[in-house]
Amino acid sequence: MSLDDAIARSAERIAATGHRPRVAVLLGSGWQPFVARVQSAVTLPYAQLPAFPVLGVDGHAGSLALGRIGAHEVAVLAGRKHAYENGDAAVMKGAIATLAACGATVLVQTNAAGSLDAAMRPGELMLIGDHLNIVQRSPLIGEAGSERFVDLRDAYDPALRAQARGAAQRAGVALHEGVYAWILGPQFETPAEIRMLQRLGAQAVGMSTVPETILARRHGLRVLALSMITNMGCGLEDQALSHAHTLAVAQAAQTRAVSLLEAIVGALEL
Repeated sequence: MSLDDAIARSAERIAATGHRPRVAVLLGSGWQPFVARVQSAVTLPYAQLPAFPVLGVDGHAGSLALGRIGAHEVAVLAGRKHAYENGDAAVMKGAIATLAACGATVLVQTNAAGSLDAAMRPGELMLIGDHLNIVQRSPLIGEAGSERFVDLRDAYDPALRAQARGAAQRAGVALHEGVYAWILGPQFETPAEIRMLQRLGAQAVGMSTVPETILARRHGLRVLALSMITNMGCGLEDQALSHAHTLAVAQAAQTRAVSLLEAIVGALEL
C-alpha cells in the first residue's frame, strides 16, 4: 500500500467515528494521562490506522483518542515513534498528514527533555520558542515539488505561545520558554555535547519533536510545543541518566503538567 493510500484509508477510518478534530495533540513520555481528559472519547489503536506507526518505546501507548477538550474537537496521539528507532526522521509522516487531511489546523506537541539551564529544574515545564536541528535530518527528504521548502521562521506559532503563557499565568504554573535542541539518541549526550548545546543557545535537549514540527508546517498546521523537564543535562549535576529515571520524574510531575496542557488546549483561539 502506498503512503497516499494509507493516509486516505486512515482519514476515512477517523471520519467514520463522526469526529472532525481541529486540534491534534501529540503526547510524549510522561504526558500519557492527558488521554483521560478527553471528553466522550472514541479510541482507535494505531494498528487500525495504516498510515500510523508501530511503536516500540515504554510510555507510548500507540492509540488515537478522538473527542473534545473544552470547545475543541481534538485528536490525541498517545505516543510517537522516534527517529532513533530505525534512523528514519519521517516515521510520523503518515500520522501528521492524516490529521491534516482530517481538518486539523493546530498540532500541540509534548515531550520529556533535559535542562541545560540551572534555573530550569526537573519537574518544571518549558514552552518551546524555537529549535536546533542538531541531527540535520529532514522528514521531507524524498518529496518532490516546492512544498518541501518549508519556511520555519515561526515554526512555533507566536500567537499560540502567547495563549499558552496566558493559560499558565491563570493557572499559577511557572512556564519557562526557550530553544529545544534535537539530538538523535537513543544514547544520552556527553558532558562535552551538553556544553556545546549551551554555547549554541539551547535551553533544553531531547530526542523528538523537531521532525514532527517540520512535517506539521509542511502541511500548514500551526505548532505549539511543551517540554517536561525530567533531568539536568549530563555533567551539570552528579546523576546517572536513564530512560527509567526519565519516566519516574515524569510520573511525579505529570498531574500538574497534564492539567496545564488541558487548560492550554481548551483556551486556544483557532
